[in-house]
Amino acid sequence: MVEHHASQLDSIFHALGDATRREMLARLAKGEHTVSQLAEPFDMSLAAASKHIKALEAAGLVKRDVQGRVHVCRLNAGPLANAHQWLAYYEIFWRNRLDALEELLKAEDAKKLKPKSKSGVKK
Repeated sequence: MVEHHASQLDSIFHALGDATRREMLARLAKGEHTVSQLAEPFDMSLAAASKHIKALEAAGLVKRDVQGRVHVCRLNAGPLANAHQWLAYYEIFWRNRLDALEELLKAEDAKKLKPKSKSGVKK
């Protein structure tokens, strides 16, 4: 089960690692598109678009239905939850690190703002 989960995450991040595929996902988030419609803004062949779509399908992010000779694609955002969950761990890590940095900077500022005594020595 753990290996399957890791394999799925690998596929998801591989799919998201390409700007063309991310744009295709953004377009699919607005509704179904044919392969031709997905390829159009990128000035690419249908074969090239199909390769990108296959990567998205392998990650489980896209479902493709064949209606005669037309391939219609739709977004399946469910697997993104797994990627989000994995990233959330690091979000917590960085939030904690940034909170610690904020406390350190506040302490430094407080030291700088302490009033000096008349003899010029900090209290």
